[in-house]
Amino acid sequence: MKGLRILQGMVLVCILLIPVLVFLFLRSFGTNSYDLPIFFEKGVDNPFLECPVADTTQHFIPDFTFTNQDGLAVGKAEMEGKITIVDFFFTSCPSICPVMSKEMERVNDMFRDEPNVQIMSISIDPEFDTPTILKTYATEHGAVSGKWHFLSGPKDETYQLARCGFIIPTLDGNGVPDDFVHSDKFILVDELGRIRGYYSGTNREDVDLLMLETKVLLHASK
Repeated sequence: MKGLRILQGMVLVCILLIPVLVFLFLRSFGTNSYDLPIFFEKGVDNPFLECPVADTTQHFIPDFTFTNQDGLAVGKAEMEGKITIVDFFFTSCPSICPVMSKEMERVNDMFRDEPNVQIMSISIDPEFDTPTILKTYATEHGAVSGKWHFLSGPKDETYQLARCGFIIPTLDGNGVPDDFVHSDKFILVDELGRIRGYYSGTNREDVDLLMLETKVLLHASK
């Protein structure tokens, strides 16, 4: 009987030691790392000369200032020091935008209480998407003012920003919803204004990856 109790005690000690041994093993063989790429470190190709500057150094999001759903000026200055998730959309979009906006709601919910993460959804139909229209759309998707900005600005500047700033294809539909062409990508931008990732806003797994890599950036910046 005494021998059985000793055996049981030894088994219990071994069980309790397992987490400690696992920790020591992982510590002995280094730490895990998760490095996000930095896009366009040697500049952006500009084969059709549609962008004003042909730079061969690290690409940063250029300066811009648009108007959000509350009528406030928001742009590059508000991105500095924060992680920003950006997409391009328009409220009358009949195809991918509703799915993208529902997925962005998940991102909004995930980082609702994180002050160093914000969202900018930029309209490619600014003539229709006035601040009033954007305000209604923002309310429908549970956007918090100051956290998830729905932006509109001059059309030419918007399209140049999409193509040359965020490096995504965008075509003007001239007011016809079915004729607009834009990317489904969510773009992850770090606190320095560098692009760190592109993710399909119509793919749930891709959006999950975006949220994971946003957390990685947050951890790295602290």
